[in-house]
Amino acid sequence: MSEHVEWSDTEAPAPSATAAVTPADAADAARLVAFGLQPKLQPARDQEYADLLRRYREDPPFARLADAVAAGLGLVVLEVSPRAGMAVTAAEDSVFAVRMGDYARRTSADGGDRFLHGLAHLAVAAMAFPRPEDLADDGYIGRVTVNGVDAFVRQACRRLEERAAEHGDNTDPATDAPGLEAAWRIWARRSAAGATKDARRLAGSTTGIVGKAAAFLTDAGFLQRTGDDNGGTYRTTARYQLQVRDMAGSAAMAELLELGVVPVTDGTPTLLPAEDTDDLEPVADAGLPFHASSS
Repeated sequence: MSEHVEWSDTEAPAPSATAAVTPADAADAARLVAFGLQPKLQPARDQEYADLLRRYREDPPFARLADAVAAGLGLVVLEVSPRAGMAVTAAEDSVFAVRMGDYARRTSADGGDRFLHGLAHLAVAAMAFPRPEDLADDGYIGRVTVNGVDAFVRQACRRLEERAAEHGDNTDPATDAPGLEAAWRIWARRSAAGATKDARRLAGSTTGIVGKAAAFLTDAGFLQRTGDDNGGTYRTTARYQLQVRDMAGSAAMAELLELGVVPVTDGTPTLLPAEDTDDLEPVADAGLPFHASSS
């Protein structure tokens, strides 16, 4: 007597392992990666993008092909989903990688300012996602302001300066000292805003530096500007959450958060007096979302 087998229990025939990749498949995969390199493009607003995302999720061979195209360009695929699109980040050796030294040279003639720009990006990330659960929650939206980030860094600077004084360390700013361990000293002595004759904030002021970081992150599709209050208000995007999640293991970000300057209660970062914690200082070359300069 033969055993009765339900159709639902049978496995569908596996696709042929010898199916050849066509030029059209390669073109579609490259097209999907190209969409991923346009961070402001929303899949919900582009039917071709949405169709390719669906194909990626439903067609494993096509997904592997798209991943291979991305890898060949030095890109790391962080997530492929309707909310984030094809979110990619550049590996260190990718032609798409942005280095902090290059970024700082485009924003200021002072080479020492690269550390301040790195600290600004680090602080934006720390304030946007101050708790591990914020990074883990796909629905969480962080909110930051330019003045709030500057106030956060200045409070961290005061805390670090107190510790340096307690241990008898030199607290004079060393503008030519390498690494972010010296950046807090330079930041504390830099004007918060300054002003030009027409009342614009100076690019070299600390709020000018934070504003430049926020503008860069907005252009990269990581932040969305929501208003002009407090020097500019911004909200995070899914792509920025993925970017920070990917880099959250950096020592500098962990140490900055552990200073206790941004405790939160309802998900909104709030500047409060720092609690006593172990000695911590930011480390060198940790500016998000950049790779360390090779020079």
